[in-house]
Amino acid sequence: MKAPRVTLDQWRTLQAVVDHGGFAQAAEATHRSQSSVSYTVARMQEQLGVPLLRIEGRKAVLTEAGEVLLRRSRQLVKQASQLEELAHHMEQGWEAEVRLVVDAAYPNARLVRALSAFMPQSRGCRVRLREEVLSGVEEVLLEGSADLAITTLDIQGYLGAGLGSVEFIAVAHPDHPLHRLQRQINFQDLESQLQVVIRDTGRTQPRNVGWLGAEQRWTVGSLSTAANFVSSGLGFAWLPRHLIERELQEGQLRPLPMEQGGSRHPSFYLYANKDKALGPASQILVELIKTFDSAPLDVAFAAPVSSI
Repeated sequence: MKAPRVTLDQWRTLQAVVDHGGFAQAAEATHRSQSSVSYTVARMQEQLGVPLLRIEGRKAVLTEAGEVLLRRSRQLVKQASQLEELAHHMEQGWEAEVRLVVDAAYPNARLVRALSAFMPQSRGCRVRLREEVLSGVEEVLLEGSADLAITTLDIQGYLGAGLGSVEFIAVAHPDHPLHRLQRQINFQDLESQLQVVIRDTGRTQPRNVGWLGAEQRWTVGSLSTAANFVSSGLGFAWLPRHLIERELQEGQLRPLPMEQGGSRHPSFYLYANKDKALGPASQILVELIKTFDSAPLDVAFAAPVSSI
């Protein structure tokens, strides 16, 4: 690819001539001499081999080619300015990217709200979001592949900020044999039935959280797959209420009438990579996650104004 012959300064000069209505006005606005502005535009047209302006009376007017090129150049100049601004923010310690790993059971609605509020404050900082299950979150944080992590696990050697809890409920299809017992269900009843368990994505020490030792166990890769299986009549499972509200309302799933343990309320914690100081963008995102974690999910939100 050949290097561009026309500079960003030349495009900016052309834009000034058009936006301010002439060479003299552009010279005044850009604090340059009129001859310098005229030469810059003339040289630009010579380099491009295309006439960009024509003179009508005392006014410079864009040609058809000039209109097309000017319109494209505005995006080019804008992107260059954004790139320079990002470099300036990075010089001040602003991160180019924040890496966030989240347990798949954490409510997406809370994350969407936090990230939507973060976007206008991000100054070009990207967010890399990764979903894991159980110890998979811990491993990603410990290996240094995440700046922030949200999990229900107590990670040794880390101090986590407390977030809210999520209700997991034992459910099965209304026609499942457990519901046909028409009485309260105990753990012995569950042991003879198929239990659907979500696979722990950790590699070193995966956990079987929630498995009751049932003889029949199917392990699936995601909560949504587990919900689909159980809604179709395949086994029972403990699933987050916020993920199966529609199935509960439509009667595809019913809570099991357990004697005890029919619902669980694990709490989530927000951890930061202790080997890397949090930059300004990460700090803003941490505060937004805390703010929207505590807000009711059915309440409209507005992005807080950054203090940075």
